[in-house]
Amino acid sequence: MIKKNNIFIIAEAGVNHNGSLKIAKKLIECAAKAGADAIKFQTFDAKELVSNNAKKMSHQVKASKKLSQLELLKKLELSYKDHIILKKCCEKFKIIFLSAAFDIKSLDLLHNINIKIFKIPSSELNNLVYLKKIAGFKKKVILSTGMGYLSEVKKAIDILTKNGLKKKQITLLHCTSQYPADYKNLNLKAIKTLQKSTGCKVGYSDHSRGLIIPYALASHDISVYEKHFTLSRKLNGPDHIFSIEPKELNIMIKNIINIRSAMGNGVKKPNIKEIEHRKLGRKSVVAKKNIKKGEKFNLKNITLKRPGTVMSPMSFYKLIGKKSKVNYKPDQLIKQTNL
Repeated sequence: MIKKNNIFIIAEAGVNHNGSLKIAKKLIECAAKAGADAIKFQTFDAKELVSNNAKKMSHQVKASKKLSQLELLKKLELSYKDHIILKKCCEKFKIIFLSAAFDIKSLDLLHNINIKIFKIPSSELNNLVYLKKIAGFKKKVILSTGMGYLSEVKKAIDILTKNGLKKKQITLLHCTSQYPADYKNLNLKAIKTLQKSTGCKVGYSDHSRGLIIPYALASHDISVYEKHFTLSRKLNGPDHIFSIEPKELNIMIKNIINIRSAMGNGVKKPNIKEIEHRKLGRKSVVAKKNIKKGEKFNLKNITLKRPGTVMSPMSFYKLIGKKSKVNYKPDQLIKQTNL
């Protein structure tokens, strides 16, 4: 996976295309220009995904009170041809095309168009048939763990590794499946729990509003960060309300990269710029007044001033009582060789 400063950034378009290829293409262009590594859509056959009497989730109800969940999702489907077009559009803008499949038929569709990385949505965490199928493709997977217990996550990893995948091919995403997700429900400490308990790379799929969480996480050891975005939160649809807009996406990615860059390598030592400033900003031992050859250094005739190019202040007291080999004028730097 291509990474911006060791974090793979996914712009989650999801169903925010509203069934329009024109909007989907614009989302790809915006994500690419913002600097995202990948853009992710959703692949599903509504009839394969939900039954006729399946109730809508709360954010779906707000998007459409008249339509059933089946009717709503039917309007948001992307056809096989649509996927080909969007994948080519991603290639044009040099951004990775991703999509989360929500049923077996959709898994086959993505496999047939040669997708490089499979995204497993949280809803399929406990889907044995789905997990065995996707493991058989033997490609990298990103597994969202929303609504899941740690035991379910471990079981899913076990199924994937027993059916064709290596653990190093699996990246987990901690996730809160609430739309939008309240800050008090995010439980970000669970990221470390997943890292310690599974040995997998771990990232975060963010359903919260705004840009607080990506900045909070940028300084942490996460491998992937995923955020929903839309062309406008004013558009009608289930996910627009908690998504960020293109300008925010642009700002978010730049700031994440800057924060990650600022983290450095953890070695405490001066950088190149600081090496220059050490000489100018630190101090050396200097003559406080005229000092004659043979005169002893004392607290009245030496002091500490910039620049820090000769004798370190750490040697100040060692100098007391020693005789000078040369004459010094006020502010003249004391040299070790002249003692």
